[in-house]
Amino acid sequence: MSNVNVNVFNDQGELVGPIEMPKIIKTDEQWKQQLTPAQYRIARAKGTETPFCGNLLDNHTDGVYTCICCGLPLFASSGKFNSGTGWPSFFQPVAKENVTEHADETHGMRRVEILCARCDCHLGHVFPDGPRPTGLRFCVNSESLSFTPAEKLATLADAAARTTSVEGSV
Repeated sequence: MSNVNVNVFNDQGELVGPIEMPKIIKTDEQWKQQLTPAQYRIARAKGTETPFCGNLLDNHTDGVYTCICCGLPLFASSGKFNSGTGWPSFFQPVAKENVTEHADETHGMRRVEILCARCDCHLGHVFPDGPRPTGLRFCVNSESLSFTPAEKLATLADAAARTTSVEGSV
């Protein structure tokens, strides 16, 4: 099994890392049991939701968007902007290690697909037409994301980032 280096939340709701942890690998049947049919079609089968229909497109609450498959933090509301394209758009990920890029030459186009670094969930695509400071537009499917409000970020604490107990204590 391979490992990845990603940033996760600790018990205090702070993003920490990168931390090395195992890549999450499941069978298609396991993903189908975990996800709704729409989530599976987009997140695992690399589909695309209809523009202007995603449940997170018009979300303006302060918080963090996580991977629908494994819960890895991917994007912060502070990096979200209205691109007018019909999909949630961000100018940067919450941590560069958490999103991977792959060449996508499907549908007769040349694009850059973005994936969750921990479980390879299909998120969408990244384009070089975004706002400052990065000039990038991470165009993401709502079905690939879950949202956690800022006041509940500690609930996203990953076991790999939890504070270890003092030696000798129980």
